Amino acid sequence: MENLQINSSEMLSAINRSEIDMQISTAKQYPRDIEMALKKIKILATIDSETAEDCFYALRRNGDLIEGVSVRLAEIIASSWGNLRVQTRITGNDGRTITATGICHDLESNLAVSVEVKRRITDKNGRTYNDDMQVLNGNAASAIAFRNAVLKVVPKAITKKVLQDIKNIAVGQAFDLETERNRAITFFKSLNVTVEQILEYLKIDDFEKIDQEKVLELRGLATAIKEGTTSIAESFPKKNEKPSEKQTKVDAAMMQSEQPKTSLF
Repeated sequence: MENLQINSSEMLSAINRSEIDMQISTAKQYPRDIEMALKKIKILATIDSETAEDCFYALRRNGDLIEGVSVRLAEIIASSWGNLRVQTRITGNDGRTITATGICHDLESNLAVSVEVKRRITDKNGRTYNDDMQVLNGNAASAIAFRNAVLKVVPKAITKKVLQDIKNIAVGQAFDLETERNRAITFFKSLNVTVEQILEYLKIDDFEKIDQEKVLELRGLATAIKEGTTSIAESFPKKNEKPSEKQTKVDAAMMQSEQPKTSLF
């Protein structure tokens, strides 16, 4: 009797190909309804103000304001768009940076995209983070890789169409500028960010100039920090200064008003 040798890696590859072929065939048989997908994305992203706030980010790079789709909204888009295979994994760790790879495959159009995201895992002195911090940075890199891969496959027109609706819900009918402004200041103060740093970041010179648009920008920045798109250190470089007159004035005004929430979200 002849002995048969089976290569496990070749068998696994064949199984994977078979599964993908079946999924592609199913996607062709049940193509997505773009209108229904858009409705589902909007419903899920604007189900309440807290979710809407989590669905966009805003940050400044070299003085320019950059706004975009958050990881949360990318997850909603991926689940609503349909006929997608998305996966992420850590593909590298050289002791200085950790690399995550995100792969998104549109089974209907057979477009597949792979993106890499790198995160530094050393402090300012070049010392490698401990295991817990490396896991935290790895998770952040994976989340961003997921988002970037999905947005490479799903047309940008889809995301642009829902972003304004999301911002409108985030503002809400009962938006009170003073309350929301104080919430923003309190949130960033909890991260050791001073009022002067916030004003410098927003390119304004007075606390009263933080209007509705600026509050939305601060909410978007909080999302970007929370999901790992940027960091406190990148957005607000540390300055060893005593509290300024502006900081003292703002603190006094906030104490006289109703105590705001400690978090934007």
